[in-house]
Amino acid sequence: MEKIKTTSRPGKPVNRLYNALCRVEEIICYFSLACLALFPALGALARFYYTNVADGPALLANIAGIFSEMGATDILTHLLLVAGLFAGMSTTKGQKHLAISLVQNFTGKKVRRPIAVWSGLLSSFISTIIAWSAVSFIKIWLDGRLVGFIPDVVFAASIPLGYGVTAIRFALQTPIKGKARILSFSAIIVGSIASFPLIAKVVWGFDAPDAVYAITDAFTDAASLVKIPAVVVLLVSALAGVPLFSAIGGLALILLAASGGELDVVANQIYYTLTSDSFIAIPLFTLTGFFLSESKAGTRLVATFKALFSWLPGGMIIATVVICAFFTTFTGASGVTILALGGILLTVLNDIKYKEKFSIGLLTSVGSIGLLFPPSIPIILVGVATQTNILHVFLGGFIPGVVLVAAVIVFGVVASIKTKIPVEKFSLKETAAALRSAAFEILLPAILIIGYFSGALSLVEIGAVAVLYVFIVEVAIHRDISWKNVVKVFQKATPIIGGILSILALSQSLSYYIVDTQAPENFARWMQAAIHSKYLFLLLLNLALLVVGCLMDIFSAILIVLPLIAPLGANYGIDPVHLGIIFITNLELGFLTPPVGMNLFLASYRFEKPFTVVCRYVLPFLLIQLAVVLLVTYVPWLSTFLPRLVSG
Repeated sequence: MEKIKTTSRPGKPVNRLYNALCRVEEIICYFSLACLALFPALGALARFYYTNVADGPALLANIAGIFSEMGATDILTHLLLVAGLFAGMSTTKGQKHLAISLVQNFTGKKVRRPIAVWSGLLSSFISTIIAWSAVSFIKIWLDGRLVGFIPDVVFAASIPLGYGVTAIRFALQTPIKGKARILSFSAIIVGSIASFPLIAKVVWGFDAPDAVYAITDAFTDAASLVKIPAVVVLLVSALAGVPLFSAIGGLALILLAASGGELDVVANQIYYTLTSDSFIAIPLFTLTGFFLSESKAGTRLVATFKALFSWLPGGMIIATVVICAFFTTFTGASGVTILALGGILLTVLNDIKYKEKFSIGLLTSVGSIGLLFPPSIPIILVGVATQTNILHVFLGGFIPGVVLVAAVIVFGVVASIKTKIPVEKFSLKETAAALRSAAFEILLPAILIIGYFSGALSLVEIGAVAVLYVFIVEVAIHRDISWKNVVKVFQKATPIIGGILSILALSQSLSYYIVDTQAPENFARWMQAAIHSKYLFLLLLNLALLVVGCLMDIFSAILIVLPLIAPLGANYGIDPVHLGIIFITNLELGFLTPPVGMNLFLASYRFEKPFTVVCRYVLPFLLIQLAVVLLVTYVPWLSTFLPRLVSG
């Protein structure tokens, strides 16, 4: 998986009006994200102070009450909707939507250019239909209730605005030159024509003339005729590099249209997904990760763990694995870890005489090693997708996560001893100085784990406190990030947030269709009749998820594939927490699996090595993680012991 980036179009400089609109767009997005972090954090801090300090001032009680109420109302969730849609617009502007790009990674420019043209036109076409879907949803289905003191229509308007702007930007970015550039906007025109049933509903509601109903019926018949070829085209396009959110949205639209369903269901699902408090933590932990990666926290942590462990054989391997797990846990994206820490850690490992082959293989493999630890975003999504207590899923991932970390460390230590990597003399003075320097970063996971697992803070409050904490530490205390560069942190985090939330929202739309057709239950009955052995099912699941992990990003894989498999797991007596952990460990392994594992491409880019060379370097670590995946799959105790211990 990698971020799609089409060829930038030549043309006139962006005019002042466009720049001004982009600035307004950024301000709205960043303000919404800041409010998502500030309100719950201040509410939690005020509540904690008032309830734990004797005779707390009445003012703090009022503040705690206000923020707690705001956290419990729709205001916060509707700010998530606005932040998600505006972040998606920004992601499109930066051409950073997540895509598979299988074909583009193995072809030359002559093939890439027509793919980029098709990608832009198709994405513009689909985004246009989604925008009209949102207009219909707002007109027909919203009841005009107040969210705080603001009508819900004001927040919901961000959906047609977001996808409308996205459609225009995809059209503008399509690399068509000369007079033929007018064709770029043909996708918007064709998309609007295909949206006739939606536009008719906006104009006439449910009382349209008979002639209009006849035309909409014709559209349904046409969708039924082209359903199979359209699905094939969308799947092939996704492999070729069309943004995943576009391919997923296109699948939802064509399947709904062919079944005679209402297309504004897509906008309905976007609205209710992005106004769910289950997902507020996603942008918050992403922001936390970027404040850490854009500061010198990585350098301080490297120095600290080097001082702590470099006197041991393989001590720097321990430090490398732990640091990468720490960063990936907070960003939820292995690519950020490789790009942010790869250069620093490779230099350190080379300096202490590790072979480049070993170092690159290690750093590539541990780029996703922290996804099983709280507050990992994939863990949160597993809880949502399986409707399982997120606390139990966090606990379920802990032991498998420790096993995976330990397995890589043991391999690294053994390799270090065999190659006689020199150790350094332990210095209490240097260690104490390094610990003082990185004390705030080291305390962060302890604060969050204690706060969440003790029940003192909700998941949203944990995310908000994390952002506020790292902001104070990196901006005000260490001053690694200047006040004027805080905006740059938001700019770098926003494409990831927009990309994740875009996929998440449209994955839910596709899931709605899949669940509505009872496909999971039917598939479960068929599988159970065909395969009687639980262990054979688990083996087939491992193989299937390995392919899925290669071809899909972890977020859409969890939200689309896991609901399909969950009924099967229940039929075979597999605990939902265990099933979720199997999913994540397999998808982690998919990041390293040739020919399209995402970490392989990112490592090739970061370390400036040919793709095939990186594949060879990572092979030993791939085999280690495969062994851990099988262990986690066939020893359910590893995933279920802690959740059952807590639940009694």
